[in-house]
Amino acid sequence: MADGRPSAAISGENLLFLTDEQLRQGIEAMFFAYRGFTADPDRILTDMAYGRAHHRAIHFINRAPGTTVNNLLNILGVTKQSLNRVLRTLIADGLVESRVGRIDKRERHLYLTDDGRLLEGRLSDAQRARMRAAFRDAGPEAVAGFRQVLEAMMDSEMQRAYTRLKESGT
Repeated sequence: MADGRPSAAISGENLLFLTDEQLRQGIEAMFFAYRGFTADPDRILTDMAYGRAHHRAIHFINRAPGTTVNNLLNILGVTKQSLNRVLRTLIADGLVESRVGRIDKRERHLYLTDDGRLLEGRLSDAQRARMRAAFRDAGPEAVAGFRQVLEAMMDSEMQRAYTRLKESGT
């Protein structure tokens, strides 16, 4: 930093040449960040005897009201049996409503009930607070870089699903 500029190692100019150790540190940071990101919702869900699968289903049903079971299967990447177990519980507990499709009677469209929207709000509020604080601390350039890295890690099918969800504006 003799000339007042950060060295390449600090400024990120050498990010294309990360060592295995730097990559390992990034992987570990993601694991620990994910634990922090899910900790608050996990505490809320534990009181209800729900887990992360319930949270993910509630989140994506809220993001795309009326989504089909098949669409939710594709987004979540879980087995039909696993999703059915989660949905059965959420429906029985009055958090999700399943409606028969108007065009295709074989389809089931999923909606959150008022109670489901309240729970989703509590879960999302906790995560938004954590994200907001982290983004505020990191600054706008870091936020943009973080999003670029996350999007670059998605395979093409997930990028398409993510783009459709973003463009839906809900």
